[in-house]
Amino acid sequence: MPWVSSVVWLILLILFAVVEAATVGLVSLWFAIGALVALLSTFFTANIWLQIGLFSLVSAVALVLLRPLSKKYVAPKAVPTNADRVIGQEAVVTEAIDNLTAAGAVKIFGAEWTARSATDRPIPAGTTVLVDRIEGVKLFVTPVQTGKE
Repeated sequence: MPWVSSVVWLILLILFAVVEAATVGLVSLWFAIGALVALLSTFFTANIWLQIGLFSLVSAVALVLLRPLSKKYVAPKAVPTNADRVIGQEAVVTEAIDNLTAAGAVKIFGAEWTARSATDRPIPAGTTVLVDRIEGVKLFVTPVQTGKE
């Protein structure tokens, strides 16, 4: 009954292929490749331990060789959102910033943001500020130092 191992490897190959197709990342491709090699080996040998050894070895080699490539080409690249983009950029205060009264706004990249002073000092309207960080929907800013001061 050497055909039994062929059927088992074929079922495993199909199972790994279905799992791979159902997932977003490369999860079981290495095992599908290993199962394919093990299935092909059933045509040359009936030794189940040799088939299992080939499956394990080929799966491990495929994982080691293909995983770095998959991370490089398949993994989505991190693209900064509009929120990430504003950190470290200059903005102009459009409404005086006062942390005690929870007032203040800045304009950056054509968008109006609620702002607070990172130093807790009031910042008058018209001042150029630097965005230090974001907390929720508020920008925390510090005045830009000019050569006049």
